[in-house]
Amino acid sequence: MPQGQPTVVPNDGLTTRQRRNRPLVFVHTGTGKGKSTAAFGLALRAWNQGWPVGVFQFVKSAKWKVGEERALRVLGETGEGGTVAWHKMGEGWSWVQRDIESSEEAAREGWEQVKRDLAAESYKLYVLDEFAYPMHWGWIDTAEVIEVLRNRPGTQHVVITGRNAPQELQDFADLVTDMTKVKHPMDAGQKGQRGIEW
Repeated sequence: MPQGQPTVVPNDGLTTRQRRNRPLVFVHTGTGKGKSTAAFGLALRAWNQGWPVGVFQFVKSAKWKVGEERALRVLGETGEGGTVAWHKMGEGWSWVQRDIESSEEAAREGWEQVKRDLAAESYKLYVLDEFAYPMHWGWIDTAEVIEVLRNRPGTQHVVITGRNAPQELQDFADLVTDMTKVKHPMDAGQKGQRGIEW
């Protein structure tokens, strides 16, 4: 196991082991590609450790078959690592908004499910994919999210992805990565392709 040395050791009364094993909140935000991909990489590590993983997809349509979903579901069924549960909020919804009210309602219902699972300690790792959007749009109260995460029981880790993650959430999180786009094939008119985007 790697033995990284922190640059600061806080005077918080915790032992090194207690500090190492405390639950974390991750935020992957920014305009660059790879926010969800990084979160699913974390899910693979969690699966390998035998942790139960819960994925909650807040934006991508329920009809969209992403490669990570199939891979993680198959791994979760092998019995070799942890279990994997994949939740698509309501019927799912995409960037093409035809019914904003039902999309907002689906996001709220999804958040209520996450709160129930956190209270029940259903998973060791939660991937709240594209969850930054409902907070950014004001559908879900960021202060409530922070309060729920601050008071979650046990040692549950949470990773939230999506552009425009509210600053309050970033300030609260333990790890924040801002994916910055430098260059993308779409800039040259190329649409997403199989095996790369899905």
